[in-house]
Amino acid sequence: MSEPPGATVSLPETPTADQPSQALTAQRVLPLRRPGRWIATAVVLVLAAQFVHGLVSNPFYQWDRFGYWFLRPTILDGLLITLEVTAYSAVLGLIGGIVLALARLSKSPVLRAVSWTYVWAFRSIPLIVVLIFLYNFSALYKTLSVGVPFGPAFFAFDESKLATDMVIAVVGLSLHEAAYAAEVVRGGILSVDQGQHEAAGALGLPKAYQFRKIVFPQALRSIIPNYVNQLIGLVKGTSLVFYVSLLDLFGAAQTMGSTYPGDIVPLLLVVTVWYLIVTSVVSVIQFYVERYYARGATRGLPPTPLQKLRTGLTDLRARIRKEAAV
Repeated sequence: MSEPPGATVSLPETPTADQPSQALTAQRVLPLRRPGRWIATAVVLVLAAQFVHGLVSNPFYQWDRFGYWFLRPTILDGLLITLEVTAYSAVLGLIGGIVLALARLSKSPVLRAVSWTYVWAFRSIPLIVVLIFLYNFSALYKTLSVGVPFGPAFFAFDESKLATDMVIAVVGLSLHEAAYAAEVVRGGILSVDQGQHEAAGALGLPKAYQFRKIVFPQALRSIIPNYVNQLIGLVKGTSLVFYVSLLDLFGAAQTMGSTYPGDIVPLLLVVTVWYLIVTSVVSVIQFYVERYYARGATRGLPPTPLQKLRTGLTDLRARIRKEAAV
């Protein structure tokens, strides 16, 4: 029905920014209920509590003996040998990996073939086989010499005097590690955008300068996470040097376990905890090195664990205040 001319039509008031309607102000946004998440959380917490209770209450673990062995000089000496072997092998393995990666990327077919063969061989042979082979290397070659092939030797030396247990362990781990590091470094170099190579070449920069100042620093962002993963594997791989008569952390615990058979489980727990500590320290160093090389690649640097903790506490306080105000 139409209104007569001149009649006033009253329209419903529309809420403005200054005067919100009562209906809108009374509404609250409720979070979506997720019962599956709460059930999964409860199950995980129950299982974690049972695991911790079993560790604490089971007398088989002998935590008093664990405390006795944890800082014993024998264990600490083995830990020091583990750290020395890891440090030497990591440095030499990375250097060898860089050389092998550059040879694999070179234009020389001989260098590419030799590098590929090396990586293929040492990635196929188990580490324990390499170590045992090197340990018995003196049976095959009693003396080593440098000279003209099939001709006179310039000088020679006794291999058995040079190859101590530490040298055998470091050489074996370094040879094995270099094969994996080569693929990590090669993948990192290939991850650098081709435009970087072209821009450096257009500026007329020498190849060595291009690699040191432009390509390799950018490749490190990809190399570091993968190589640190290899480094953690190397820390655990040092436990195999026990088989070449070098008493590292695992070897020291194994020897003490043979002398004190009733303390085998506490000694294994000691080794486990020390490996957890070492790998955790390596992971922390990895985080800060990655954060350093992330400069310029991301808009903001990733927050440190302390910054994450502060942010979480701030958000928790704000949420508590909001809930209390409602």
